[in-house]
Amino acid sequence: MRLPKAGTIEIAPSILSADFARLADEIAEIESAGVNIVHLDVMDGHFVPNITIGPQVIAKLRKYSNLVFDTHLMISEPAKYAKAFVEAGADHITFHIEVADDPEKLIDRLHELGVTAGICLNPETPVEQVEAVAPLCDMVLVMTVRPGFGAQEFMLEAAKKIAQIRKIVGPNIRIEVDGGINPQTTPIVVSYGADTLVAGNAIFAKSDRIAAINAIRGASK
Repeated sequence: MRLPKAGTIEIAPSILSADFARLADEIAEIESAGVNIVHLDVMDGHFVPNITIGPQVIAKLRKYSNLVFDTHLMISEPAKYAKAFVEAGADHITFHIEVADDPEKLIDRLHELGVTAGICLNPETPVEQVEAVAPLCDMVLVMTVRPGFGAQEFMLEAAKKIAQIRKIVGPNIRIEVDGGINPQTTPIVVSYGADTLVAGNAIFAKSDRIAAINAIRGASK
């Protein structure tokens, strides 16, 4: 699967907030709501203070879903493990500018491996750090919480960087936003230029996940 073209609003539910004992069922449920992307948070306990899933889990999930696997590597050595995640079934890989020794080289490598590539910046990271490489990506991810855990409060100042990045990359590159996204914050980030909305707790903490997705979708219009 490939990322949809930029410009259309896409909701990317994050399984970080899902029931890990029944991930395949959780993904099937959100797929029935008409989403095209599922966000997979990979954490190593080093770059961020949490540990989640690795390539083996993604490979198992790949058998049960045709959604775009939007794989967010919150790890210290993304270049070392990128190929393993591609082989496991990732369709898109985003890595952090804060740990990339040669981001341009890694973007090229991901494209060579047949997946789309993205760069991410943490709330405290200035836009200038991604300015040179953002136009080389297929998607830029702006964190509006500090990475590591779900259900954090949305950081408005971090979200304002979306508008700066949109000026840099133009209309043909997706801008994703992750952290505190719900029906109340969705209109804010969309107004800044985001078109890919990662939502975890706002979806998976609800008993009716389809209604939760539709509420965010409605708020994006």
